[in-house]
Amino acid sequence: MLSNYFKIALRKLHRNKAYALINVVSLGLGIACAILIFTLVKYHLSFDTFHADKDRIFRVYTELHDNKTRYNPGVPNPMGDALRQGFTAFEKVGRIAFLEKRVVEVSPNKKFTEDIAFADPEFLEIAHFPLEQGNPKTALLERNTALITDRVAKKYFGTDDPIGKIVHIDDSLVVRITGILRNLPANTDIRPEMYIPFGNLKDHTPWMVEKDWWFSVSDDMQCYVRLKPGVTAAAVDNTVLPAVSSKYYDEKMAKYFRFKLQPLADVHFNPNLKGYTEKKNLWAFGLIGLFLIITTCVNFVNLSTAQALGRSKEIGVRKVMGSQRGALFWQFMTETALITGMATLVAFGLAYLALPVVNQLFEINLTLNPFNDVYLITFLPVLLLLVIFISGSYPGLILARFQPVMALKGKLSQRQLGGFSLRKGLVVTQFAISQLLIIGTLVIASQLRYSQQADMGFEKDAVVMLPIPDNKKSKINTLSAQFSELPGVESSTFFDTAPAAEDVGNTGIQFDSRTESEKFSISIKAADDRFVPTFEIPMVAGRNLNPSDTIREYIVNESAVKALQLKSNQDVLGKRAVINGRPGTIVGVMKDFHYRSFHLGIEPLCITTRSENYMNCAVKVNLGNLPATLAGLEKSWSALYPSSIFTYQFLDEEIERFYKLDTMMLRLIQAFAGIAIFIGCLGLYGLIAFMAEQKTKEIGVRKVLGASVPSILWLFCKEFVRLLLIAFVLAAPLAWWVMNGWLNNFVYRIELGAGIFALAIVITVGIAALTVGYRSMKAALVNPIKSLRSE
Repeated sequence: MLSNYFKIALRKLHRNKAYALINVVSLGLGIACAILIFTLVKYHLSFDTFHADKDRIFRVYTELHDNKTRYNPGVPNPMGDALRQGFTAFEKVGRIAFLEKRVVEVSPNKKFTEDIAFADPEFLEIAHFPLEQGNPKTALLERNTALITDRVAKKYFGTDDPIGKIVHIDDSLVVRITGILRNLPANTDIRPEMYIPFGNLKDHTPWMVEKDWWFSVSDDMQCYVRLKPGVTAAAVDNTVLPAVSSKYYDEKMAKYFRFKLQPLADVHFNPNLKGYTEKKNLWAFGLIGLFLIITTCVNFVNLSTAQALGRSKEIGVRKVMGSQRGALFWQFMTETALITGMATLVAFGLAYLALPVVNQLFEINLTLNPFNDVYLITFLPVLLLLVIFISGSYPGLILARFQPVMALKGKLSQRQLGGFSLRKGLVVTQFAISQLLIIGTLVIASQLRYSQQADMGFEKDAVVMLPIPDNKKSKINTLSAQFSELPGVESSTFFDTAPAAEDVGNTGIQFDSRTESEKFSISIKAADDRFVPTFEIPMVAGRNLNPSDTIREYIVNESAVKALQLKSNQDVLGKRAVINGRPGTIVGVMKDFHYRSFHLGIEPLCITTRSENYMNCAVKVNLGNLPATLAGLEKSWSALYPSSIFTYQFLDEEIERFYKLDTMMLRLIQAFAGIAIFIGCLGLYGLIAFMAEQKTKEIGVRKVLGASVPSILWLFCKEFVRLLLIAFVLAAPLAWWVMNGWLNNFVYRIELGAGIFALAIVITVGIAALTVGYRSMKAALVNPIKSLRSE
């Protein structure tokens, strides 16, 4: 019986190649999207799940409470020792300091840029990063040693044994390789591939390990713990960590500095703590995948019912010959299963073709292995059964319930064919989803364009950013003097972080003669006296900083003056302020500028000179002869730092990184919107084909009576216009609600105006009109004599 079903199914598909092709392509696209989305979601949910005792591993993070709560994934440097020595809730405590893009010199002619970490020995007992070579009991115990991954070992030393080899780090540290770590899995947020003992951090970056300095929190100084069995995170959050604050801070500062545990499983999904994304974004992708599957199934239903007229006599003959409803139903379900199977093969082909694009977009390395991936092996049959059921059950029931006499006479009513109402409803659903995605695409694109083109309050164009490996004052002065002699250089400045940066330090402020610290925190930047003029930041009161490092001066922004509740900018000038524990005089007020992304508001900011913190240089260049200018910069820089690797980036490109995740989302939704529209147009084609079949004789009569081709086209178009308008009415409020929620992630944002919604309906109508126009024109141009003979 089953083999007979398949023979008949193959025969029918061969006879209706166009129908089969449309369904296979449509279902193939939907299934391919579902496979890719499932793989992407599974990948992100798998982050750091491979660690032993992962449910007992946490990261300690900092909450800074002033007029609002701020979050920082880092902790003060002494936190690790404090937790080890004073509390019994922890089985293991391990500090780790992350440093990006450090220069590793293997030999004078062999240098690499590497992300490195300084870590306590206990950290490798908490994290599951096993050693392939070396002694795990002594790893990271001996100073001036290093562990590297097998991948890095091959990159540095090829086939030579790396154990015992010497490498130089940033000209400030010499280490000996004592162990080889197994290559890190892709699904971890702990990415460094070189580990150095934590004790060496003060040799490399002394400012990060100022002894007993509890008032400085850096994103890069983190602390992981493994709780003892039976100890809960809630107990630690409610008793142990508040006790740390009380022990090392006075009463007021203990309320400001609060510490909490973050589960390891949450590290990847908490953007407030520098996580990659939020889980709600993954569920949104999953929902989009479900919508695409539904739209492909809708197409199948529409095309199948549109083909029902052509099969009415076949069904009538089968019923006269004794076929039961059940047999006819399962015959159609077999055809559906066969088409779905073919579509699955197409889907895997499309998924493999699209995978490199997805990997490039998200900067990941996903793989598709349907034979070894137990999750995909489980997911795929469930997906295919769902597709077969949704796609095949309704048309199967419609065909099976045909009355044999009416079917043989070809006199089936629209009601017997399922009517228009459900099919119209399905098409409305398709285009509502399409318009929802189009509106989402337009809103995200508009916000990103606004974020990247709006005035940030400083000059960001034609500014080249260079790292400073060694910030000794003599080298900085030499480099500055050499840059000023280059013909394409207009000015240069040295500082810690760019005028707009993701990581800006925050600290407390005590103003003038006030006895207590302010209730707000202030962001702080270290920069020389050329920072303000190079970036063309307007001064609204007072003067710029003096170049001297010996006399502490501050300039603040307008938001700081407002937070201090002063009447005018002049009132702050000449006043004493203690910022980050260092007293100085406020000498100027800057106009507010966006020193972070548009996701965040402009808050109090101060700038002071402190050359030991300078890590970057910005050079304002003339774009007239850029290659020559860059070559000159490289020559001067390389002569001063011969052991380092010259790299540069334009400031506007660095600012674009603020919106990296939003840009990824935009590109993904653009792709989904395009696929949804394409699938929707296939469904619309099916509905118009159905209408053309139903109205064949009517069209012939109209043409005989003198109807023009445009009037016949309108006969079809008025139906489709009504459906699209209904879809828009359904999609627009939902799109407004969803996208307004997304825009709320930005403090500085566009407003949702009518123009975006109007453009969305115009795009949808324009694309769909081409589809409807093609099929309805074909029907309108049929010879009326043939139309009248059709019944």
